[in-house]
Amino acid sequence: MGLTWVALGMVQLVVMLCVSPGSLVVDAATEKIDAGGLINLSNREQTWAPYMTLSAPFSEIESITSHFLFRTYDPEGLVFYGDSNDGKDWFVLSLRGGIPEMQFGKSTMMVTVSGGPKLNNGVWHKLELYSEGEFVVLKVDNKPELRVGMHQDNPGPSREGFIRLALGGLLIDQKKLLIPINPLLDACIRDGHWLSLSTPWDITPKKKEMPCSPDIKPGSFFSGGGLVVFNTSAFAFDSLNEINITVLASSDKWNGTILSMWSYHTNSRIVSVGEDAENERLYFKVDVGDMAMTGYGDKDFKSFQMTIEKDSITIESRLQQHVTQRGRIPVNGILEQWKEGMPLSFGGLLGKGGDHDGSAYMGGCLDGIFIQGQQLDLDQAVFKDPSVSSHSCPV
Repeated sequence: MGLTWVALGMVQLVVMLCVSPGSLVVDAATEKIDAGGLINLSNREQTWAPYMTLSAPFSEIESITSHFLFRTYDPEGLVFYGDSNDGKDWFVLSLRGGIPEMQFGKSTMMVTVSGGPKLNNGVWHKLELYSEGEFVVLKVDNKPELRVGMHQDNPGPSREGFIRLALGGLLIDQKKLLIPINPLLDACIRDGHWLSLSTPWDITPKKKEMPCSPDIKPGSFFSGGGLVVFNTSAFAFDSLNEINITVLASSDKWNGTILSMWSYHTNSRIVSVGEDAENERLYFKVDVGDMAMTGYGDKDFKSFQMTIEKDSITIESRLQQHVTQRGRIPVNGILEQWKEGMPLSFGGLLGKGGDHDGSAYMGGCLDGIFIQGQQLDLDQAVFKDPSVSSHSCPV
């Protein structure tokens, strides 16, 4: 059962997303881009800022159909956004739990609808939006999956002013969304048809563009350009007497630092795990005051686990089920420090004061990171460098 849509003008806003296809071309001087090529939506510096945007007058729009190919392992994030009337009328297409979701806003009315197949399976899917009378239809792999609309007695002009489009982010305050969402999306788009416009898109300058690999697998990929940082207080399980961090890997094709942790009590880095490059092996180090421990394991480890108890830290590495190295060191009040909040990083050594301006960045793939048995979503980090792919690794 469809909802009645507001106005043909807003229908056109939602579905008019089409530029002729072509290779990705960036003009470094003007920061313009042809959006018909291969696009990595995670190429953005800020959480809500889009990767690329476009503004055009309604009078230049001839086509009201849009389609593109989309690939991700990420279950949640923003795909694209459109608005008119200076952001008063807006539309968002996103994923939630891997399922497509559309949100609309016009004046005081808001609508959200979701449905269709899960798209976060790492294969390319064709998404298409088009108008059907007063309704907007979303097709997935040539099958209609969502149909939504609204109705207003006096919709106003439909072909005046400008539309704005954005990929991977919003151009309005995120508080306007009917249902909040984590916008970060580790996904790629190609063969896009976005409006019948020749206008190039604007992009936000980046430290380093992350490419889209031809083949991917689930995991978290660190390019060697940055890290992610969590606050341990987000994982403060009051009823438990220990915290377990487990990291899985299936290859020794990595280098740099996997994990580090900073103590505000000692104002120093107290834990680090990474590569002993000279001997090509895994090292782990705990250093608190006059108590220190350094252990070594195989670089092609399948898992290592750090257990934080009330007054100690234990670290062990494994090859399959065989423990190759295990060490335990007393650390006074470490579990309470965890509950109070400490910086915990993956993919590099924390910098001064435990900030994200670190060093010894990791290059390579981790198959999974778990805290208390729950897989960690790097998109939930306090800080994530855009060079880190949260849900996919190149094969």
